[in-house]
Amino acid sequence: MDLQNLAIVLKAALSPNPAERKAGEDNLNKFQYSPQHLVRLLQIIVDGNCDLGVRQVASIHFKNFIAEHWSPHDPEEQSKISPSDKELVRQNILIFVAEVPALLRAQLGECLKTIIHADYPEQWPGLLQWVTHNLQDQQVYGALFVLRILARKYEFKSDEERIPVHHIVEETFPHLLNIFSRLVQIGNPSMEVADLIKLICKIYWSSIYLEIPKKLFDPNVFNAWMVLFLNILERPVPLEGQPADPELRKSWGWWKVKKWTTHILNRLYTRFGDLKLQNPDNKAFAQHFQKNYAVKILECHLNLLNAIRIGVYLPDRVTNLILQYLGNSISKSATYNILQQRLDVLLFEIIFPLMCFNDNDQTLWEEDPHEYVRKGYDIIEDLYSPRTAAMDFVSELVRKRGKQNLQKFILFIVEIFKRYEEAPIEIKPYRQKDGALLAIGTLCDKLKQTEPYKSELETMLVQHVFPEFNSPVGHIRAKAAWVAGQYAHINFSDPNNFRKALQSVVAGMRDPELPVRVDSVFALRCFVEACKDLGEIRPILPQLLDEFFKLMNEVENEDLVFTLETIVDKFGEEMAPYAVGLCQNLAAAFWKCMNTAEADVEADDPGALAAVGCLRAISTILESVSRLPHLFAQVEPTLLPIMRRMLTTDGQEVFEEVLEIVSYMTFFSPTISMDMWSLWPLLMEALADWAIDFFPNILVPLDNYISRSTVHYLTCKEPNYQQSLWIMLSNVMNDKNLEDNDIEPAPKLIAVVLQNCRGQVDPWVEPYIRLTVERLRRAERPFLKCLLMEVIADALYYNATLTLNILQKLGIASEIFNLWFQMLQQTKKNVTRGSVGACFQSNT
Repeated sequence: MDLQNLAIVLKAALSPNPAERKAGEDNLNKFQYSPQHLVRLLQIIVDGNCDLGVRQVASIHFKNFIAEHWSPHDPEEQSKISPSDKELVRQNILIFVAEVPALLRAQLGECLKTIIHADYPEQWPGLLQWVTHNLQDQQVYGALFVLRILARKYEFKSDEERIPVHHIVEETFPHLLNIFSRLVQIGNPSMEVADLIKLICKIYWSSIYLEIPKKLFDPNVFNAWMVLFLNILERPVPLEGQPADPELRKSWGWWKVKKWTTHILNRLYTRFGDLKLQNPDNKAFAQHFQKNYAVKILECHLNLLNAIRIGVYLPDRVTNLILQYLGNSISKSATYNILQQRLDVLLFEIIFPLMCFNDNDQTLWEEDPHEYVRKGYDIIEDLYSPRTAAMDFVSELVRKRGKQNLQKFILFIVEIFKRYEEAPIEIKPYRQKDGALLAIGTLCDKLKQTEPYKSELETMLVQHVFPEFNSPVGHIRAKAAWVAGQYAHINFSDPNNFRKALQSVVAGMRDPELPVRVDSVFALRCFVEACKDLGEIRPILPQLLDEFFKLMNEVENEDLVFTLETIVDKFGEEMAPYAVGLCQNLAAAFWKCMNTAEADVEADDPGALAAVGCLRAISTILESVSRLPHLFAQVEPTLLPIMRRMLTTDGQEVFEEVLEIVSYMTFFSPTISMDMWSLWPLLMEALADWAIDFFPNILVPLDNYISRSTVHYLTCKEPNYQQSLWIMLSNVMNDKNLEDNDIEPAPKLIAVVLQNCRGQVDPWVEPYIRLTVERLRRAERPFLKCLLMEVIADALYYNATLTLNILQKLGIASEIFNLWFQMLQQTKKNVTRGSVGACFQSNT
């Protein structure tokens, strides 16, 4: 297809008319493997005279085709892109990557990533030379853009795989340093300058993430880079051009430069500049860093943090990184001495205010409580949160320097409690009280083991925490529930205090504010774990479960399910009257979570984690009622649709959890129903296609099918279970690509058949012996040899005469018995776990 017609087809693929759009997409798919197709797509992408929408469709198709076909997953598969087309793409993509609009550059960047990961350096030896040449020419941005992708290829590689990095650094970093130096000296720098510096920072970060290349260890080279990084760190961000919208401002180029600079300095400090963490080879570097830079960086960070105190903007991520650096500075004398001089201001005017409820929290609480809950319990959010970093700093401070600081900090918190108590209700400092409660909860481990605080915890809770269950302010009620949960395990001198707190937490599950209900459920888990007398909870168990499932219908969160697991685990068989209802509710919650996760596959949605939690809770319930087999028949109709769907490729993310449920259902049910038998073909298909890593998990239900429903296994012909098992086992044991440990469940399954079907599977004995002996001759791991020899032993148990005749017929009797005796002799010499003797004893 020529360029003009290709452009027409691409335009049709953009059409709002479904028929035209489908025709365009079908044409693209039809001609995608034709020679020069990829090259023509690239020509359209870089053609400035072409419609931008058409260029964008071309770029997406170009990116997807390269991702799928540039480097075939199967080494023996022939590439669908000719070598000449590949060469043309490699030559031209570099020329235009910097010239196309940002939207298209992102797509070409993904293409370059795929190509570089597959081809550099073997098939693309000239790439580094192109980068080096263009760093000295007019195409600096393009060279930096490509170098960033090249450096990222090695960011997380092992030492051996990172060898090319050293050559890349030697060739390019002298030019990078010159460019960086020139950019830093520009007065009134533009956004283009910020973009270039940001790319340089990202390249440096990727190059030093796991190991500093030797070229950068040179003190003169390292010092030159550090001068520039410190210059960027100290330099105020330009006021002109900053977006007013905070969401846009944090992504603004100059703040990104500040973030990446802080990132790099943190990494150098925590991974390479700490004498305690360093290997002997890098000790000199760590000493140099501590002596010359650790304090300078700290002082810059403290000056930056001061912006928060005076109300000047500082992005959350930058604040978080700075506080991480400060936390790592506490244990070192030189840096702590600097911190100590400004600690009161830092602790009480910067750190503590970050711990308090703020305007953004209030807006989110009121406008989107579900998002408030999600952010509050999201581990990823914690990585970027200034509040979490502030909590970590306080924890580290009292852990490493507690003698000087714990009492001072607690007195500050007590003073806030007093001011709060004394203030009239309409002007109480609710936000400060929230921060004080957060601080008390954060320090719970330290306070629980440190006198005199340890002895006063119950009094503190009764006076300053428990009354807040009735606060008119929602976030205070939520924080009270959370703090109560943190201290639920202390020894209450007055059991009534524990009882009242538990009742308040349960009442909090009916609070009108969603975040209060959620925090109450999490606190409940702690109280259930700490409860010595289940009589406190038993009378309210039905009501509690009802409230719990109402909340699960509102919020998808794995921590909610943890609480249910704790309740089920604690009450055991007492959960029997509720087991069917619990499984029904959890199954409904599971489907809801899965639907949410599938609807937004790109998002970091908590639904997928919550779905796993639902299945885990179902397993906990099944285990708790394992001595009541009649219940399994009652829950089977509810669980069967989950098992059927999730034993296919749709369930790869939850496969292990589903297999556990199948194992319980096939082991504890009074009989294995025909509906449960319908899962056997799904297990066989999964093992054949993609689930070999789960073979040990699949072994359990297969064992149950054969050992607990032997008659059906033997007599059913449609499907033929004996035949399907043989096909699967022979495929697995004959697969030369599988390691010994991958196939260990296979001989165990053969043993299950021989042990449970004695006298009823005579035609299968010879095929299984042949299969076993063939694999035994190739086996290397002693444990697999042991398992395979057990198959011979089980065959002798099954029918000694038949087995001996087969061994003699195959001419391998002497070979097998000689090997067996050798293994027994070795066992006598060195009885170890996993030896053949131990294996035989374990199955006797």
